[in-house]
Amino acid sequence: MIVMKFGGSSVADSNRIRHVASIIQAYASQRPIVVLSAMGDTTDHLLAAAEEAVRGHVDIERIEKLHLQTAKELDIQVPAINELLNELKTLLTGISMLHELTKRTRDYLVSFGERMSVRMMTAFLQQQGFDSKAYDAWDIGIISDSRYMAAELLDEVWQNIPNYLKDYKDGISNAIPVVTGFIAKDKNGIITTLGRGGSDLSATIIGAALNVDEIQTWKDVDGIMTADPRVVPNAHPVKEVTYEEAQELAMFGAQVLHPRSMLPCRKTNTPVRVKNSYNIKSQGTLIVEKHSGEIPAVTAITCVKDISLIDIQSSRMLGSAGFLAHIFNQFLKWEISIDVIATSEVSVSLTVNGKVNLEGVLKDLSNVAEVQVKKQKAIVTLICDAAHSSRILAQAFSALDKEGINVQMISQGASKVNISFIVDNDEVENTVRILHKALF
Repeated sequence: MIVMKFGGSSVADSNRIRHVASIIQAYASQRPIVVLSAMGDTTDHLLAAAEEAVRGHVDIERIEKLHLQTAKELDIQVPAINELLNELKTLLTGISMLHELTKRTRDYLVSFGERMSVRMMTAFLQQQGFDSKAYDAWDIGIISDSRYMAAELLDEVWQNIPNYLKDYKDGISNAIPVVTGFIAKDKNGIITTLGRGGSDLSATIIGAALNVDEIQTWKDVDGIMTADPRVVPNAHPVKEVTYEEAQELAMFGAQVLHPRSMLPCRKTNTPVRVKNSYNIKSQGTLIVEKHSGEIPAVTAITCVKDISLIDIQSSRMLGSAGFLAHIFNQFLKWEISIDVIATSEVSVSLTVNGKVNLEGVLKDLSNVAEVQVKKQKAIVTLICDAAHSSRILAQAFSALDKEGINVQMISQGASKVNISFIVDNDEVENTVRILHKALF
């Protein structure tokens, strides 16, 4: 048994749905469970419709046209989609009357995309002669807490999923389950969303709870690459990475599974494979607990642009045990996440998302330290084996020095699988190309 997860771009229109259906059919003998996101930009269109409704205008034309036109092109009848569109219009009418959109209502609103997507795919699979059944996540026991827009799954899902899908797991039913990603219900029956990486988390919790042979997440490249092929044309697929390496890749810009979605499969040691929906014969990249063979010195290079580098220095707190605690408490107070950090006795350099409003935290930090902010910076991260860090750094700095690239900060992650450099935004792509040439 396998889990197959497809994102919104994979089911964006009738042609993509046909293609994904053909992939599902090709893997039918492995008894797949399919997890889908909303079609294309549907979630964004739903949020835009909500903003219009708050201003008193109800309009679902783009959403309605996409789904009804897709059904027509696929030559299928999907009465459930018409019912959901009517329900959506009723909800937006309520929002327009109240001129208000709460977090709870927002979660209810965006759930329509996934709910329509799975019904579309199920109807098309049935038309193609493949027995299938649409499930909203709560239909298979995916229950969360009530933190709307960022819900966390409850422990009971581990027992619920095998119980609800028992007939399929045991071979009593042959109807391929097509399940919504990203959404759940709390114990009061209210729809929630799982926040960032929610669809990935839906797929991995289903796969881990059922102890499937493999969880597959389908992309538009041949797995995890040694670098972004748009930046490095000769980048090549990586055969195997560990869960830890995949988490670090995702944290530092690579389009892999969201880091939190790794937790369920790590708990059960369920392998994850990143596959290419345009090249289904490709083996893709396998994500496992430990490397099966020799550990590569460098696995991949990734980057994040538009970050801010903050230098904090305070001779007044020399030798003070509370210096770092004070620094971190200020970022906690303003709910600002720190990405990369380097420290000394009286100074700290760290990076944060460049879009974050720093006014409050900078004012608080200035009470005990001199603070300098440098914008338009980028993080370049080597996913590597720290046991070879001296050799890796020697090769990296030699190559960068020859090209005149100035590294402004360096940090080795506590995970021992990454080394990060800070460079200027306008140097990042060239830096990645230089490092890729030197290290691969």
